[in-house]
Amino acid sequence: MNVEVGRPEAVKADFAEWARPHLAAMAALAARMASPDERDDVVQEALTAAWRKFELYDDARGTPRAWLLAIVADQARKFYRRRRPSSPWDGTGSRADIPADLDLERAVRGLPARQRLAVALHYFLDLPVAEVAVVMGCAEGTVKATLSHARACLRRELGEDA
Repeated sequence: MNVEVGRPEAVKADFAEWARPHLAAMAALAARMASPDERDDVVQEALTAAWRKFELYDDARGTPRAWLLAIVADQARKFYRRRRPSSPWDGTGSRADIPADLDLERAVRGLPARQRLAVALHYFLDLPVAEVAVVMGCAEGTVKATLSHARACLRRELGEDA
């Protein structure tokens, strides 16, 4: 990263241009990991944290997208701990009354945080397993196992034919 020390305007411009291509992925992950109405707050907090740590980014350890998504995931966990997102499904009515996509959203939100993150990154953001591993800070095999456990949980929750 080529950042001139002592020129804050240059650093800000570099950071903004560097982060801009990844904003959509950051927003998508934030909406999946916190709640859709907290998405912008999570992204803003993640960008602030990334700005503060910008000089620590090392492209030998992963892509800018992976680094930024890891920060979004961390910020989303903080938001999730503070305020559990309200479920669009309140438990009243029968399962037949619930649209399939709403049922899936409820089931995914019910997964443990690590599984929810792996599912969001791999299935909803289309990241390859290797990049999911970088974001989550673990081995590819761990990601595969986490995704397998998440699928098993979702099958139990939604039924085999879902």
